[in-house]
Amino acid sequence: MRSNARMREHLRATDLSGPGHQDIPPMFRDVAARGWFVTAAGGRVLTALRPATPGRYVDRLAEETTVNGRGMTDYDLPAAPHERTPLLVRRCLAYVCACLRKAQEEFGDSRVKAYVSLSCADTDEGLLTSNVTFCTPLADVRPYIPGLEQVRDAAVAEISAEDCRAWW
Repeated sequence: MRSNARMREHLRATDLSGPGHQDIPPMFRDVAARGWFVTAAGGRVLTALRPATPGRYVDRLAEETTVNGRGMTDYDLPAAPHERTPLLVRRCLAYVCACLRKAQEEFGDSRVKAYVSLSCADTDEGLLTSNVTFCTPLADVRPYIPGLEQVRDAAVAEISAEDCRAWW
């Protein structure tokens, strides 16, 4: 797994033993269970997140990250950072691993990568929130998060199916 220093801090503070389906909110559990779809442009997108009308995208990276990207459900989590952060990290990792496992089963490879970002919401409360998306890195397309290790304003990680074996 590639990550920046802020994400490594969050990971060290989180119990990573056995994140599983019980950690995934029901809506996201359904998304993972429904699997993947290959678009006309060759994009790998989560079936449950496909728009009813196909959009127009600059490239496959834009298609995959736009269709697959979602903020993780967090309204039910405590506000106190020492309680909220580990639960949110664990929730994101469980969802990521479920989706990546399904992608590996369906595509027969582990090219799809997950990207998790955590940052404070621009609200009065400033609660930690997260976003998860998936894409397939391509040699001829810029990386989804260039210089991931140098990102300073958020905790970010790139996670592969192989990385998930340590947790799931």
